[in-house]
Amino acid sequence: MRQFKRADRIRSQMLRDVRVLLEQECASRLDAMITFTDVEVTNDLRYATIFYSVLGEEKSKEKAFSYLNKISKRVQSELGHLLRIKHTPEIKFEFDPSIERGMRIEQLLNEIAQDNDKEREKNI
Repeated sequence: MRQFKRADRIRSQMLRDVRVLLEQECASRLDAMITFTDVEVTNDLRYATIFYSVLGEEKSKEKAFSYLNKISKRVQSELGHLLRIKHTPEIKFEFDPSIERGMRIEQLLNEIAQDNDKEREKNI
């Protein structure tokens, strides 16, 4: 049986709670699709970094960053009530480009596949 550290359990719960608390709120206020992708918590549970991704233009990303930093203390307070732990980790939000990177890789692979199909048609 695998033993999980307390920080891992808190991390999982924080990610679920942040998604419930913020995804719809951010979508309605920012007119952009925001996805919370991961949470990193220090072993002493004092600090947490919440990673998010925004699909949209650069302006949407800047607006999301500004909004999330503005509401970080409120989110920290709400998480404290939901997590029911003595000290709620101090949170910060950080942009996660992995979804965009994945979409770009998929686009490139599709272009390569189309080029290969065209080459096969020429050779037939």
